[in-house]
Amino acid sequence: MSSVRKFQVTFDCAEPERVARFWCEVLGYVVPPAPEGFATWADYERSLPPERQGAGFVCGDPTGVGPRLYFQRVPEGKVVKNRVHLDVRVGTGLVGEERLAALEAECARLIPLGATRERLLLADEHNESCLVMLDIEGNEFCLD
Repeated sequence: MSSVRKFQVTFDCAEPERVARFWCEVLGYVVPPAPEGFATWADYERSLPPERQGAGFVCGDPTGVGPRLYFQRVPEGKVVKNRVHLDVRVGTGLVGEERLAALEAECARLIPLGATRERLLLADEHNESCLVMLDIEGNEFCLD
């Protein structure tokens, strides 16, 4: 019998800290304390070789339950639809107009943070409604 393992979700991006801080706001995640011996993450970054400065950033669930998120700088931009995306569960257990209102309220909260509304997928005979969004670098995610 296999055991459940913790996992990390990794994002390729142009600006790791900026994208990480966006997702902290979306999910209520936090940036961990700077490494031992450094007062701040900025102090730590300055200790790295120039080519490694700003190359990665991390955040996590303050309860320790959700996965850690790691953001790594890559040279290329996003060119196609994500093969994996996050579903931010804001409408769990809700249906119809109540669910749509919850999705729209969360969308309204995220747009000032830099998210973009892509499209609303209305409920059908198989799925409840969800709202497709883009993060600040154009990565798809759903309000579900």
